Amino acid sequence: MATTLDKADSPGWPSAASAWYAAIILMLANTLAFVDRQALALLVQPIKNDLQVSDTAMSLLYGLSFTIFYVAVGIPVARLADRSNRRNIVAFSVFLWSGMTALCGLARSFPLLFAARVGVGAGEGGLSPSAYSLLADYFPKNKLPAAMGVYQMGIYLGGACALLIGGLISTVVPPGEEVVLPALGALKGWHIVFLALGVPGLLLSLLLLTVREPARQGAASEAPKVPISHFLTHLSARKRAYLGIALGFALMIFVGNGTGAWIPAFLERKYGWSTAEIGASYGLIVFFCGTSGALAGGFFASWLRGRGYERANLQTALIGFSVLIPVTIAFPLMPAAGLALVLIGIMNFFAGFNFGGGLAALQELTPNRMRALLSALYMLTINLIGAAFGPTAVALITDFWFGDPQRLPEALAITCAIASPLAVIALLIGMRGYSDIQTAQEPQ
Repeated sequence: MATTLDKADSPGWPSAASAWYAAIILMLANTLAFVDRQALALLVQPIKNDLQVSDTAMSLLYGLSFTIFYVAVGIPVARLADRSNRRNIVAFSVFLWSGMTALCGLARSFPLLFAARVGVGAGEGGLSPSAYSLLADYFPKNKLPAAMGVYQMGIYLGGACALLIGGLISTVVPPGEEVVLPALGALKGWHIVFLALGVPGLLLSLLLLTVREPARQGAASEAPKVPISHFLTHLSARKRAYLGIALGFALMIFVGNGTGAWIPAFLERKYGWSTAEIGASYGLIVFFCGTSGALAGGFFASWLRGRGYERANLQTALIGFSVLIPVTIAFPLMPAAGLALVLIGIMNFFAGFNFGGGLAALQELTPNRMRALLSALYMLTINLIGAAFGPTAVALITDFWFGDPQRLPEALAITCAIASPLAVIALLIGMRGYSDIQTAQEPQ
């Protein structure tokens, strides 16, 4: 498949050492982004009890609050990233959301916590579109899925760190217990978790300045600023591929966020686990299974691509999507916590397995000066469908269908039984569109 990466006017690729250094530093930024998200999931029950709110309100805090400004800033920042220094955008984004995470640790009411979470989303809106574009200029297409897999490890490293650190802090200061700190006054244990998790990002924003902005591959013949009309024409000509891939991943993330937001509460309500127990056990599962899945999927897609399989990126994702159907439906219904955790581990592995190839496919389809904007639209889709509605769908079933928070396991199973098969269908549509483009496109 001919892409902008194939053009003869492309500059030389950066050295392998500088490319992998950039991938690892960007992965650390992604790790911190997901530390902030998963910390809230771990603390759902104590925050809910302290602020006296419903499951639905907590789901809005987890999803909608984050999505509001993520959506608002994502596209303008992506337009800026397509024509300016992407490294600086990432560094500022990390600084901003880390400060807002620390502010979550000072919120004494639901509206204030919601507002701080909106700020976290505003900061994170600048990360992934810029990071995807950077990686596509650091790695040639046969290595890009592996690099994307390394970047997406951050999802699981961040989730695991939030669970493990949050669980560790909870053994010292229980989330619902009040302590008095100098200058800050009386705080609950869950406040301290947010304060502790906000500090590392302020340091990482400085480390990001050591990453070099790479030359834009294949962009010598492109205008520095691509008109929106050209971008829309490009999308329209490939709409089946773009829509299928984006909707497929959005529905997969709908399942991932819907389950991830509620698994700690599920383990507490169904099996009677404490916050510390959940953080230790679930955190280790996310760490080992999620990160190994992201690595395995990215390198597997690169291996297939290197052997001439043009659809390797999406074929790899299809494997993961298909395995997730039975696993996501079954884990909430397990009679014992051990069995549920085994399936949760499998779910994390195959959720991570999908990302590297899927993200690489989107970058390959898109000219250089459109990549950040395309990535922003992709992130907009997955955040509106996945981040905003996944957790809320589960909560609405518990609050308004069953009317009983203890029916959370059934709510999780119902949500997954609907969304997981639809994700596979959407991805198959995207693969068909991707194949049509390969067949029709002439070498450039």
